Amino acid sequence: MSESRWLALESNPDVMNKYAQGLGLPSSWAFTDVFGFEPDLLGMVPRPVLAVVLLYPETEQTKSKTIGQADDNKSVYYMKQTIGNACGTVGLIHALLNNAESLKMADGSVLSNMLKNTKNLTPEERASYLEKDEEFGKAHDQSAQEGQTEAPSIDEKVNHHFIAFVHHEGGLYELDGRKSGPMRHGDTTPETLLEDTALVVKEFMARDPTEVNFTVIALAKAD
Repeated sequence: MSESRWLALESNPDVMNKYAQGLGLPSSWAFTDVFGFEPDLLGMVPRPVLAVVLLYPETEQTKSKTIGQADDNKSVYYMKQTIGNACGTVGLIHALLNNAESLKMADGSVLSNMLKNTKNLTPEERASYLEKDEEFGKAHDQSAQEGQTEAPSIDEKVNHHFIAFVHHEGGLYELDGRKSGPMRHGDTTPETLLEDTALVVKEFMARDPTEVNFTVIALAKAD
């Protein structure tokens, strides 16, 4: 990982929406909390759901077992994370740029420019692009300071990690910028993405039953 570090982003839909909309996310889409995995709670989430972002605690137990299968599908937009504490932004990029066709982001926005300029690059080259993108860096720093809790020091070790789940070509893909590439968790459909991701998150939670600090946020059609 490079020496570059950002402030950690809070897992707060309001913060993420302001951040993403400043980068080019249309107001017709929004990040929203998923309050539980029971059918009635999943049913409260607006549809369609385009992506799911998970924030989970990193412990020896959660690191001890790999879930899913490595699947280096080149048509999935995947980037490496080389900036410390930037997992929130990398997760957000994975959620948004893998759904660019549905989101219809404005031409000239930070997100549309990033997709245009990096779509033919390697995951490592995409990471380098993010390191050098001053607009992204400024937007991230501003959003990291707007959460409900005080932002940690830029040098503080953060023990929670963001990843994203998306549907792509019939598969459920986990996108984690610190892994070697996308991980596939079986099949899914646009209609069942949230429910299928919930099953995977339960597997994540089962690795360390003593941990309860999991946050799940869906990118869905705004009410």
